[in-house]
Amino acid sequence: MELKLFLSMLGFLWVAAITPGPNNMLLTASGANFGFLRSLWLLIGIMIGMQVMLLLVAFGIGGLILLYPALHLVLKIAGSVYLLWLAWKIATAKYERLDTGTLPTAPMPFWQGGLLQLINPKAWLMALGAVASFSLGGEAYRGSVMAISFAMALVNLVSGLIWLGFGTLIGRLLRSRRAWTLFNMAMGVLTAACVLLIWR
Repeated sequence: MELKLFLSMLGFLWVAAITPGPNNMLLTASGANFGFLRSLWLLIGIMIGMQVMLLLVAFGIGGLILLYPALHLVLKIAGSVYLLWLAWKIATAKYERLDTGTLPTAPMPFWQGGLLQLINPKAWLMALGAVASFSLGGEAYRGSVMAISFAMALVNLVSGLIWLGFGTLIGRLLRSRRAWTLFNMAMGVLTAACVLLIWR
């Protein structure tokens, strides 16, 4: 893959990865509630899920979604239901102080972060857009998919660390139960609002 095409793809993936969406809202809420290090497993799960989904798109399943629009509708419905459930869990999370020496309940396990990608329409659109726009034909196809995979992992790592760090900073600033509750409710509403992005 030529450098110019790779940089163009990197720009596309960066915009898709850094903008607010289910993954970023989840990472921000987890960072605020559980701290940076304890939330890294969630980021790893999201990254693994994105890579699996990219390979599924690149080697066939993405074509089925384009061929059978009903599958896309099922994906949207499942994604919406799951996001609303996550929004509820975030909004109703119990107040926990990070500086108390007692560990709060565990953050979302990495496998749930990975599974979220399979019903995350924003992630599907990111993978479909990258493969459709930046993969090369013929003998160069596999190499271009590897380049897309590398670029996607890179932007997901950097943007995920930024959102996780942002959430961790917020968690350190929120010292009162009221501020904590308001933050979790706001993050829950923002996560639920991601459902609107699915249906636009």
